Amino acid sequence: MGRNPVTWLGSPTFPAAARDALGDVQLRGNLAHATTTIRDKRSKAVAELPDWQELRLAGQAIKDDVLSNLDVYLERLEASVTARGGIVHWARDAAEANEIVLRIAREKGADEVVKVKSMATAEIGLNEALEEGGVHAIETDLAELIVQLGDDRPSHILVPAIHRNRSEIRDIFRRAMPDVPPNLSDRPRELAEAARKHLRRKFLSAKVAISGANFAVADTGSVVVVESEGNGRMCLTLPETLITVMGIEKLVPTWSDLEVFLQLLPRSSTAERMNPYTSVWTGITPGDGPREFHLVLLDNGRTKTLADTVGRQALRCIRCSACLNVCPVYERTGGQAYGSVYPGPIGAILTPQLGAGTDDQETAALLKSLPFASSLCGACYEVCPVRIDIPSVLVHLRGKAVENTHTPESVAMAAAAWVMASPVRFHLAQRLSTVLRLVARRGRVKRLPWPGSRWTDSRDLPAPAKESFSAWWRRTRG
Repeated sequence: MGRNPVTWLGSPTFPAAARDALGDVQLRGNLAHATTTIRDKRSKAVAELPDWQELRLAGQAIKDDVLSNLDVYLERLEASVTARGGIVHWARDAAEANEIVLRIAREKGADEVVKVKSMATAEIGLNEALEEGGVHAIETDLAELIVQLGDDRPSHILVPAIHRNRSEIRDIFRRAMPDVPPNLSDRPRELAEAARKHLRRKFLSAKVAISGANFAVADTGSVVVVESEGNGRMCLTLPETLITVMGIEKLVPTWSDLEVFLQLLPRSSTAERMNPYTSVWTGITPGDGPREFHLVLLDNGRTKTLADTVGRQALRCIRCSACLNVCPVYERTGGQAYGSVYPGPIGAILTPQLGAGTDDQETAALLKSLPFASSLCGACYEVCPVRIDIPSVLVHLRGKAVENTHTPESVAMAAAAWVMASPVRFHLAQRLSTVLRLVARRGRVKRLPWPGSRWTDSRDLPAPAKESFSAWWRRTRG
């Protein structure tokens, strides 16, 4: 399939969002530069390992074992964490998870908490829930801080502010960060120093910290966070109370299993041989680090996703973002056009499953449209470190979205099937298609009347060949 952006059909929200992104020249320039740079670095880092494909197979096998025996490993994790002084909470959905975290923060008298970058907390809208409850959450990851101060939305799993350039970041800091010098430049060193001074005071005064988790080891109850800046380690060690919100699928059974992912994740995400900061903690240690540790195990649609034998492989995801950096749709629209915390190819298969069954019609339409946000080129599957067959899941979810409905896609596919079922109809359609050559310019059809306009609104249609294959065969082979 071609590497071209597609029109998202079937949603009242997404086509407009995607078209707005396609028309934003600055956004597309920022995305193209960033994704190309990350993609090239990743390719070199992966090429250094002769057993990369074996590591991918191992990662897939470990994750599939966890998903097949999730109840066993979760109970083992709970017992291990509890035995080492931690407190485990179970949350069926976002509301329960938010209530648990807010209650703990209030019990500790905190009106402000520091946060390690976490997709799970963004998924449940924790910051907003805390704010409503009188507790202000401060993002300490630099990119997340940029998004928060800019009253913006993340657009990438790994680099949430990938859609911003240095000048835009400087302007955000000048406007929203106290005590920033008015002559602050857009040099990365100065921007980082300004953020460091701003956050240092927060680290030293916060009573409560909140984190996500990249992995948790069921055998020992150890929780792992990997990062590049060191802000996470400040959150994980200085406050008196640490709360970790973790999706229940983030488990690995043993430390030897963890070793596989600590090779796969950094090379796939930041193109590094290892993460600059890998923090591991097991319960609490008297006299060292937080005095209380709370682990919130979040379901929020994950057990429902497990019931789908095709779609469940999305739960293998280790949030590396490699699929975003190779996706032609993401590169042209950015993450905000997906309307989801999880953008890109993985978001197109994970978000619809986690949010399945919603009563909100607009959200339901949005979720049904997400699997169509792909060219099905297969690049995402090729780079996925745990071998999630994203194109197959996309097709599977598309089928479920149009099941028992009459959408433009289903009508078009039914018409195509009817034409191709008969040699006579098929050859007649080939002859009629030559009419398109009359409106083509330089081999491309730029505009078609409705319903063909649904296609040509966002991309060109190649003009039909002068001669069909069957006609060429008859002419050349008799």
